[in-house]
Amino acid sequence: MLATTIMIVDDSPTMLMSIEGILSKAGLGVVKAASGEQALATLQAGTKPNLLITDLNMGAMNGIDLIRRVRKLPGLQFIPILMLTTESQQDKRNEAKSAGATGWIVKPVDPEALLKVICQLVPGA
Repeated sequence: MLATTIMIVDDSPTMLMSIEGILSKAGLGVVKAASGEQALATLQAGTKPNLLITDLNMGAMNGIDLIRRVRKLPGLQFIPILMLTTESQQDKRNEAKSAGATGWIVKPVDPEALLKVICQLVPGA
């Protein structure tokens, strides 16, 4: 079976490293993007991760805009997408959900909780 690949999108290099460390230790493949634009370009170029984890607050393209764009890409309409953010307001959660987010995780991230959610969303991860 192919390894599970997870794309992480965050404009914070520290956050990218932290999440990558958690996922790599769990034996998961990681693709990183430092912006929504970079993530979209990588996906349009043919990268097909099993799960996408995106920050909400980023530069030009925020996480919700990214989710809307990803949901329009062929083959990625049903990919699980987690919103990873410091925000916890219900209206932001609702907006993310209506854009197509599968779940919401508030930073700071508990590694075990993150991996548990990933295992629920990606069978065999």
